[in-house]
Amino acid sequence: MDPIASELLKVARSELGYREKAGQRTKYGEWYAEHVAGGDPQFETGAWCDMFIAWAADKAGVSEYVGTFAWTPSHARWFQRHQAWSDRPEPGALVFFDWGGSKKISKIDHVGIVERVEGDRIHTIEGNVDKVWLKRKVRDESKVVGYGLPRKVKEYLDQTRISWPERVVDSVRKGEPGVPLFGAPIETLSVVALLIAVAVTVLVAARARLRRATGRPAPGRHRRTARPRERAAVPPPGEAPPEPAEPPDPSRDAGAITDELTRTR
Repeated sequence: MDPIASELLKVARSELGYREKAGQRTKYGEWYAEHVAGGDPQFETGAWCDMFIAWAADKAGVSEYVGTFAWTPSHARWFQRHQAWSDRPEPGALVFFDWGGSKKISKIDHVGIVERVEGDRIHTIEGNVDKVWLKRKVRDESKVVGYGLPRKVKEYLDQTRISWPERVVDSVRKGEPGVPLFGAPIETLSVVALLIAVAVTVLVAARARLRRATGRPAPGRHRRTARPRERAAVPPPGEAPPEPAEPPDPSRDAGAITDELTRTR
């Protein structure tokens, strides 16, 4: 038996024989009105089969996995949302009944706790039975709509609390071949490599688009304005190109300067 079922049944067994007070008043309804319903007095004298389970779960410290409800159809749908709804009984499961036998959640009338299963008979602990008692009952499954499994609620919550990358790492530690992605098993290392490749590709493409849009060079590079090259003069058609100028003669230039100075004296 799983620990949640064990703790819940331990508290439920300790309450066997409880009888409601005059006016359908119960300690379970009073507790629910004060701690769950914000002081609403109508719960103090309301139908208490589900409020007893909420009270027992609180005392056992397993409310997160059992639920805290007074309305049985809402309680059953809560198990469905947490992927913890089943058609098979087990100890510690909550069993939901429709006395009309419709098998519809919207028609559920009553709820109890499965204590044990023997063949096609389920032994339960139920509150508000035979109008006033909290007692054991033996039921067949003809009126059962389904079962809520607290242990499956815990599994669901444990998975949703862990982020997807952490689930990948956890699966590697356990030696699992892969993890589910969009409902399909994929090899863990392949998934990690794929995510890295996609992230790098998106980053590079985004930076390239930004450079094109702003006209800026890539970081670390500088553009220099090219100096215009001097182009040689091109002669008109039919004319010979000019002869290159002769380099100056240093001795000739010096003599010319001396003559000029002599004449000016």
